Amino acid sequence: MTKERIPMTQRGYDKLQETLQFLKTTRREQISEYMGSAIADGDLRESAAYDEARMQQSENESRIIEIEHQLEKAEIIPEDTTGAIGLGAKVVLKPENGPERQFELVGTFEVDVLKGKISDASPIGVALHGKHAGDTVELQGPKGTTKFTVVSVEYD
Repeated sequence: MTKERIPMTQRGYDKLQETLQFLKTTRREQISEYMGSAIADGDLRESAAYDEARMQQSENESRIIEIEHQLEKAEIIPEDTTGAIGLGAKVVLKPENGPERQFELVGTFEVDVLKGKISDASPIGVALHGKHAGDTVELQGPKGTTKFTVVSVEYD
């Protein structure tokens, strides 16, 4: 059985650790209190509150198992010290036509498109990997090929 590693940034790993701690302590306690008040209300066979509490408990425990699995398989990728784009890089891109856009290249489980965090395995992530400030990148999209210039590459 192979242990497929999950590449992620140190920041992503730390965030998963914090989430796991919250789910195991605070969230479990909240669900327990909710379940206790539902039990105190009486007949559990007809208690929507009790059913809801059990569903929340099940979802919480599933999420705990999922995060533990991700942390177990995590491979923290160190920052690139050569100035090349790699995992954890904050990149500013300038398309041929349009305003600059900023992205952060993250592992698959850290993606948050609304916050500009894109996967290193996405088409743009793959195209950017190893590039430096000043390089030109061509991306094939639904509307054709677009050229971007890498304006800057930074690591926190």
